[in-house]
Amino acid sequence: MTIKSHNKKRNVGIIYEQLLRKVSHCLVEQNNDISEKALKVLKRHFKPGTQLYKEFRLFNALVKTTVSTDALACRILAEARHAAQDHDASLLRTEKSALIRDINHTIGDISFYNQRVEDYRTYATIQTLLNDWRADGLSDLSRIAKYENIIVEWLTRKRDIVPLNEHRNADINTLTVKIMTEKFNSKYGAILNEQQRDIIKQYALSERGGGEEFVAYLGKVKKGCLQELRRYSRTCDNKILNEKMKDVLENIYRFDTSTVDDDSLAKFLLLSKLSHELGEEIA
Repeated sequence: MTIKSHNKKRNVGIIYEQLLRKVSHCLVEQNNDISEKALKVLKRHFKPGTQLYKEFRLFNALVKTTVSTDALACRILAEARHAAQDHDASLLRTEKSALIRDINHTIGDISFYNQRVEDYRTYATIQTLLNDWRADGLSDLSRIAKYENIIVEWLTRKRDIVPLNEHRNADINTLTVKIMTEKFNSKYGAILNEQQRDIIKQYALSERGGGEEFVAYLGKVKKGCLQELRRYSRTCDNKILNEKMKDVLENIYRFDTSTVDDDSLAKFLLLSKLSHELGEEIA
């Protein structure tokens, strides 16, 4: 099997990324119905105890881990191989088929699987390795050796962290920004609150703010949401709601504001919406 012929519908990393992107995109577009459906698909299938969840955790570890030496990378690969062989391959195939059916039936978007995922070749290589390791000697040994070398290089690669403000396009001038802002406000002004529009504008355009400034701004969004929730809890006499409130507060408190990407942006938009609605209700 070549990378070109890789079945991305059965790639646990790719399908997870595509579901997250769908949730994020629909939140920005205010398509709350599809966003909620995609989120429920994620929760139904990627839950602890399933083979799909086990494979995803292993897959994600290989994608996210960075080490300093080839020797350490080879040890990690050996541990990953043992973990993959412990998976129930038959049950895993059944769970992936159920996930694909659920996506097709629940989301119903023919372009869903065409969503671009960064580092696609690496994702395809990792999934192929996981499959081959579970193949009980029926796989291509030369391919396994080749792909293991590729993943060793991936694990030991040097990561260049590019500041947020360096992602800006130098060709975007003031007039372009003005036109884009006017069009955005015209289309979404009625459905987004002022803070949500500001978050999106700073994230997408970031004309002046550097990475640290934007992260600090998002920290204020998080802090404001926590304050509104605490204010609301003091006036709420619903015991069940107050018990759930503690979990919500804890999850928001632990939310990492230092990572800024499409997925975290969607969460900040939700925090802003929650703050806005709570503020209106308390008022």
